[in-house]
Amino acid sequence: MHLSDYLPITDPTLIFFVVLIIILMAPIIMGKLRIPHIIGMVLAGVLVGKYGLNILARDDSFHLFGRVGLYYIMFLAGLEMDTEGLKKNARSVAAFGLLSFVAPFALTFFTSVHYLRYSTSAALLLACIMSSCTLIAYPIVGRYGLQRKRVVTISVGASMLSLLLSLVTLAALTDAHHSEGTTLTFWLVFAAKFAAYCALLALAIRRTTRWFLHRYSDAVMQFIFVLAVMFFSAAVAGWIGLEGIFGAFYSGLVLNRFIPNVSPLMNRIEFTGNALFIPYFLIGVGMLIDVGILFEGGGILVVMATMVIFGTLGKAIAAYASCLVMRLPWAAGNMMFGLTSAHAAGAIAMVMVGMEMEMAPGSGTFLMDHTALNGVVMMILFTCIISTIVTEQASKQMVLQSVRNKAVEPKEGDDEKILIPVKYPETCDTLVNIAIMMRNRRLNRGLVALNVVYDDDNAAYNQQQGQELMAQVTKTAAAADVRMQTQVRLATNIANGIKHAFMEYDASEIIMGLHIHQEVTTRFWGEFAQSLYNGLNRQIIIARCIQPLPTLRTLQVAVPSRAEFEPGFYRWVERLARMARNLDCRITFNGREASLQAIREYITAQHQSVRAQYEQMTHWNELPALIRSVNDDDMLVVVTARKGTISYKTAMDWLPEELAPHLRNHNTMIIFPDQYGKADLMTFTAAQHTEQLSAYDMLRALMHRIFG
Repeated sequence: MHLSDYLPITDPTLIFFVVLIIILMAPIIMGKLRIPHIIGMVLAGVLVGKYGLNILARDDSFHLFGRVGLYYIMFLAGLEMDTEGLKKNARSVAAFGLLSFVAPFALTFFTSVHYLRYSTSAALLLACIMSSCTLIAYPIVGRYGLQRKRVVTISVGASMLSLLLSLVTLAALTDAHHSEGTTLTFWLVFAAKFAAYCALLALAIRRTTRWFLHRYSDAVMQFIFVLAVMFFSAAVAGWIGLEGIFGAFYSGLVLNRFIPNVSPLMNRIEFTGNALFIPYFLIGVGMLIDVGILFEGGGILVVMATMVIFGTLGKAIAAYASCLVMRLPWAAGNMMFGLTSAHAAGAIAMVMVGMEMEMAPGSGTFLMDHTALNGVVMMILFTCIISTIVTEQASKQMVLQSVRNKAVEPKEGDDEKILIPVKYPETCDTLVNIAIMMRNRRLNRGLVALNVVYDDDNAAYNQQQGQELMAQVTKTAAAADVRMQTQVRLATNIANGIKHAFMEYDASEIIMGLHIHQEVTTRFWGEFAQSLYNGLNRQIIIARCIQPLPTLRTLQVAVPSRAEFEPGFYRWVERLARMARNLDCRITFNGREASLQAIREYITAQHQSVRAQYEQMTHWNELPALIRSVNDDDMLVVVTARKGTISYKTAMDWLPEELAPHLRNHNTMIIFPDQYGKADLMTFTAAQHTEQLSAYDMLRALMHRIFG
């Protein structure tokens, strides 16, 4: 028996095994050859397909997983897009998108009519194919961490606009072919369907997502819910006459603010797509390509050359002309061209539409023939290679340019190391997620989780419970690809145990939870929080979350007067800015003009993409009114101060009473900034415990009850 008798492989288990081997080996081999991994996947598909070694047959699994992979690319593009940047650059996106559609459309149409001698309808169809694009090189951008760069936002938005225009033109062409001319009714009906699709789907997704995240925190359920939303959006897009890839992108855009970039859910989505679905799609595209036709000559080469040369030239003209008008660096022009120049399975779907359109009823002659189909398939190979190479080089240029610019502006070292004391399983995941959103991703430092238990008769049992808690927080951090150090330690005093761990780990700040007891008593801070913030001079953040973090719309920050003079001023501003950026929510600072001006200057210089607002709060006595104005889907952030510090005021002593009614149904965060500007000392000459209610506090409370 000959080996060919066993090929192509038809056993589903072996097919999946071969695909996994390709996904595993292609990056290794391409890395040694210094060729982008995406090209390796496509070339591997060529090699194992029926036009290569005929190892695999392109069965239904490639059709299914390939479609999922294509949706995944578009979905991730919408999910990772800087929506605020998209709004700010709406004109640039519109201009580049229109030019990216018009330039290749006009060039391809002209050459198809005059050189390929195609009919007007066939030339229009080919022009639609070349004016559209597929973000096949987008995973490269994600690998370099450039998803939220302005030029990437403009390129992705323009790609979707040119794709939308191509799909609308194709729909009009199909309608004209079947009804012998496009009517005004078609455009009115299509515009109504499109407007209803965008409005109703956005409303439905937002409300359903908010409801689901409020009620279900299970990681698997959230992941399945997101995928269901993506496929539903894609299916509905097909019903109104658009391709499902637009629906996948649009669902990602709507879900953008509910799935922070640094969240475990985002990490799971990216991991699943990059590990399986997207490679499956790329391999499937490669299996369609017959390299042998390059050596046959004839009309196929002419068709392919026309598509590649003039379609790519049109995309290049659009990209570099837009780059010059927007006064962007040359690397940005390369990025714009690289992201918008590729074509993939969507082009095949379009040409298949032409192969089903008869020139005349019963004539047996179709708008597109197999020559055009083979030309489109070869065009896909060459445009994918061009797109990935250009995008890879542009990404490297942008990263190097960013590093050089930073080298010119040296900054002081960041001592960031976040300690998270945890006690309750119900709140530990939220605290870890807050820390992940506040950490500096570029430093890529891990977190430290701590559980302190009393050294008493139940110590052994409590330690076991603490280890289970540490396993839980480690799993949460690992889901977001963040390293986590853990420790369960015994102590006769919980606050002192945390202080000792703080110094042992050389931590920079603490993120901890407020107790979860429903009743709010005079012991507002819980068992040890007051002793902790009075005994440590470093930043302490105390959080209590009722609503899921991704559903937050605004961070309402109360800033005391003279806060800008505290040593830890910029630390807490930086942490809140990162959190607002990762949650893609607004942040409103309420305080005096001097403090707001300092915050405004910092946010403008360091976090331009953050949607910050500034409201006057002339006196701390206005805090109760601010608390009452906070909505259910907002988080109240109170920046307070320790006694004897610059921004401290006696009105802060009433914070527990003012916050008590708010705590039961709202998200709350209290920040004690770095103060005194010196290291904390723990010696026997210094008090190691501070009573929650001093004699002076008790006397003041008594006088308040007597005299009102």
